[in-house]
Amino acid sequence: MIPQFSRDDLKGIFHYTGKLIILLGYLFLFPLFVALIYKEWNPAIDFIFSSLFSFSIGYLIIWRFPEEVDINWRQGMAIASLIWLIYMFLCAIPLYLSGHYNLYIDACFETMSAFTTTGLVLVKNLDHMANSYNFWRHFMCFIGGQGIILLGLLIFFRGAGAFKIYVGEARGEKISPNVVQTAKFIWLVSMCYLIIFTLILGFVNIFHGISPSRSFFHAICIFMGGWSTAGFGVQSQNIAYYHSILIDTITLLTIILGATNFALHYAVWTGKFKEILRNYEFKTFIVSIILLTFFAFIGFMKFTKNVDFFSAFRFVIFHIISGHTTAGFTNADSYYLKNYFPDFSLIFVIIAMGFGSCSCSTGGGIKMLRIGLILKELKKEITGYSSPTSTVVVEKFHHIKDISLTDSSVKLSSIMSIIYIATYLIGGIIGTFFGYPFLHSLFESTSAAGNVGLSIGITNPDMPNLLKLTYIIEMWIGRLEFISVFVFIRFLFSLRSPE
Repeated sequence: MIPQFSRDDLKGIFHYTGKLIILLGYLFLFPLFVALIYKEWNPAIDFIFSSLFSFSIGYLIIWRFPEEVDINWRQGMAIASLIWLIYMFLCAIPLYLSGHYNLYIDACFETMSAFTTTGLVLVKNLDHMANSYNFWRHFMCFIGGQGIILLGLLIFFRGAGAFKIYVGEARGEKISPNVVQTAKFIWLVSMCYLIIFTLILGFVNIFHGISPSRSFFHAICIFMGGWSTAGFGVQSQNIAYYHSILIDTITLLTIILGATNFALHYAVWTGKFKEILRNYEFKTFIVSIILLTFFAFIGFMKFTKNVDFFSAFRFVIFHIISGHTTAGFTNADSYYLKNYFPDFSLIFVIIAMGFGSCSCSTGGGIKMLRIGLILKELKKEITGYSSPTSTVVVEKFHHIKDISLTDSSVKLSSIMSIIYIATYLIGGIIGTFFGYPFLHSLFESTSAAGNVGLSIGITNPDMPNLLKLTYIIEMWIGRLEFISVFVFIRFLFSLRSPE
């Protein structure tokens, strides 16, 4: 049972929430800088207004709750859940002012999709959007992929409370003993890859005939969308815009890196290259991609006519990996997915999206470590039943270090998997209420709650507002992995109580 919040708890929650809103005021300066470079004066005014508005709210909260206190577990989780909602409302302001969204809820939808690295979009006329607005969309993905709280750890949070806020953002692993050092390493890796892949993609774009300035703008946006497993496209056609096998391949490499556990990145960066072959979660991840690609490809070749072997394989493997990493990039539009992708193959894409990426990565979904632990428990049970009665079966696996399988870890993995699957199904049922076929509704719901971003065509500006709200909630709770949200709900109820 979650303990009741006290008045002192509320002071700490609002104090650090105010600090994170002040941080947002500074983040608005990045797209402002882009707007000034491209001489986009109206967007520049929008970002200045959004920045000043955020500063005003943040400093007002700090003035009202000035006391800096140690954070406990429930405070950390409440802060994590609350700040994602506040960021959604504030970051949607410049997008709505851009004129590319019908309603403010559409801009909020896109903002939540960006921060949760989902990638579902409601933008209109994306191909003519100002560069600064487009950069803001992708920059939010980059911040959300590493985590809003993770960025705050570098600036505001220290001491024992830092880890409690860090866990609130659905991250349970510390790469180093100090959580602030963990945050520094994650951002170091992210910035290094940003430079490397922006250069690679930029030169590839130039090779394909795109002007240098446009090439590198596209490159940095593709990387931010890929590494963060968000899948936002610079153009409305997403990756299909480039008609390039080379860009497809580089993009797949980027999203696989983004979907890989940061602890595995740390092991490789510190010279432990064999960890790639030994890591149980990563091996489970790769095997799952291979198996799901095989079955989806078999179905595609059986039920789809007039398609050559290579084109079919390129299309299927791209979408299986994009779904499994929860990136949501596509090299075809939703019309093709809806009308040419057979239902049999679509089921395996849904499974890939539902399973999701590795734990402690930028990706979403159930997470392959949890799937792997459940499989280990299944193996353990089968071994136990087929062995003599007195046999004690001990199952181990290697995840950065050798670990013995415990009942508590299997129980937690099972519970979280059940909650995710229930969320996928509930969203699918809501979709059928609005007249969409169940399989398509389940696809869209899994994409939202798993923070994927692939769409079968349901997500569009004209979809019912209640369905938009459903997907916003799914994206939010899926990214924070439920527990923090449950604590936040308890926090809301405490605001109504006298004590």
